[in-house]
Parts: sequence; structure tokens; C-alpha cells
Amino acid sequence: MTIRCEIASQDRLVYEGDVDIVVLPGADGEMGILPQHAPLLTTLNMGVIKVRKGNQEDIFTVTGGLAEIQPDIVTVLADAAENIDEIDIARAEAAKQRALELLEQGPPAEDLDRYLAIEAALRRSNLRLEATRKYRSGRSRIPQREEPRGD
Repeated sequence: MTIRCEIASQDRLVYEGDVDIVVLPGADGEMGILPQHAPLLTTLNMGVIKVRKGNQEDIFTVTGGLAEIQPDIVTVLADAAENIDEIDIARAEAAKQRALELLEQGPPAEDLDRYLAIEAALRRSNLRLEATRKYRSGRSRIPQREEPRGD
């Protein structure tokens, strides 16, 4: 028996499939969702979503959002989500470095919202980097598209 899982971010459908278990970073802690789970609506913390079917496990970072659980489907509406195999490590490192440099300058007196946005960007970069370090080891990566050769 499986449960349907759909993970959507603001700009795209990130994942869709029938799975054995979904593990979510719920507001009250990590929760495992199996088929025939009781209906539930929860907010999501920034963290990692694990989706497993048989021996295949897909890992996604999520920066918050909502999850609706029904006995036959888990629907995640994420603020932002991505498969860890799609994360560009160099880009995440650069974003982290930019955020750290801006935070070193201290909070601007007139723009606290900008300072909070920089802190959030640092948390997102750290999440992406930690997830790739933890879960990519030993996993095959998505092959990069080769440019056509002019032979």
C-alpha cells in the first residue's frame, strides 16, 4: 500500500508520486506519514523532506510552508523546495558568503527588514549546504547536460 505525495513550491511542482513513507519537518518536530494516516494540517519548519518508495529515497529541502495529510495523499505547499540533487553547491556557498559579509556590517538602523531577509538567506544557504553534505554522499548525482559538440 502506498500514499500519494505532491510537493509544490511557489513556482513549480517539485515532486509527485506514490510512496511508502513521507517524513516532514513539522512545526512540532519530524513526523513520518504512512498510508492511511489520520487527516492532519500542519505548518512546516525549515528542514528536509524525505520521500521513500522501496529502496529509493528522494530528499528535498524546504524553507517552510504547509502540509495537508489525508489517508491517501500528502500535499506539501512549500515556500521554497528543491531536490538536493538539484542544489548548486558553489552557488549556495556564494550566497552564504554574501550573507555573512552583509551581516558583519551589522543591522542598518533604518532597514531592519533587510537585515532579517539577509539572516533568512543565510539560514537557507546553510540548510542547502548541510543537506547536500549529509544526504548526497554515496548517492548518484543527476548527470549534467552536455553541450553539443561541433564535430
